[in-house]
Amino acid sequence: MSIRIGIIGYGNLGRGVECAIKQNKDMELVAVFTRRAPEKVSILTKEAAVANIAEIENYKDKIDVMILCGGSATDLPEQTPKYVQWFNVIDSFDTHARIPEHFANVDAAAKESGKVGIISVGWDPGMFSLNRMYAGAILPSGKDYTFWGKGVSQGHSDAVRRIPGVKDAKQYTIPVESTLASVRSGENKDFTTREKHTRECFVVLEEGADAAAVENAIKTMPNYFADYDTTVHFISEEEMKRDHSGIPHGGFVIRSGKTGWNEENNHIVEYSIKLDSNPEFTSSVLVAYARAAYRMAEEGAKGCKTVLDVAPAYLSMQSGEELRKQLL
Repeated sequence: MSIRIGIIGYGNLGRGVECAIKQNKDMELVAVFTRRAPEKVSILTKEAAVANIAEIENYKDKIDVMILCGGSATDLPEQTPKYVQWFNVIDSFDTHARIPEHFANVDAAAKESGKVGIISVGWDPGMFSLNRMYAGAILPSGKDYTFWGKGVSQGHSDAVRRIPGVKDAKQYTIPVESTLASVRSGENKDFTTREKHTRECFVVLEEGADAAAVENAIKTMPNYFADYDTTVHFISEEEMKRDHSGIPHGGFVIRSGKTGWNEENNHIVEYSIKLDSNPEFTSSVLVAYARAAYRMAEEGAKGCKTVLDVAPAYLSMQSGEELRKQLL
């Protein structure tokens, strides 16, 4: 029997989930739910339905796991606690500071409905969180370092596009190589925000816009660019389409730790990712955790979970016997 999947939202993330389901032979896409008129949404899976989100309750006995593909700012804080009353759910909530609050809200709703909700699934939070936990548990005397990039920051790109005079923009987050080298050497230093990452912006201006004013607005923007060394390039629309149409990303999680009676030995644990498509990789993580949610629910689990609570074997299509034989 296939695990029956639903998708809420059909942007970059939702399309990525649909593609990932195709690669997971124990799953089938039942329906995509949208706030738009369903007849205006064209999906790739011909046998799946497209329905308005107002119809979602009609599917509560037809879908095993609902994957929520909305944004963390306004969509997921409302949607995840709401839809866990009818479905086991997965989301990619990534506002780190608000995860405890979001967890509490989803946990209360999921325990009341008897469903499983796994939140904050992706690569950070998500796979990076797991690697920070594993390495910190193994090397308690040490420090964590997380670097993002080189890659497109969608939130920062949006912030630049909101500046008057900007027609289009892409912003790349880039680790500082000298800082990365210092961490990998085991120096265990403390670094400022500016010392860890730089930001690079590619901007298409509106006709007649003041380039100097736009550049100043970018470099002085609080919470986004003011604390970083930022380079701004002004380019044409053609250059933007040719050179910056993708959504690549990546990063590194490094634990620098010490062992020995006098902590005389140094150890470096590093996990890295290099992604052609940030949303498609995130979607693939969501789909693996949908399998975990289904299996946990089948065993009687309920309430909210994070990647830190899910046993690795629940993610795989393979049986425990196959995993022990091939991977252990």
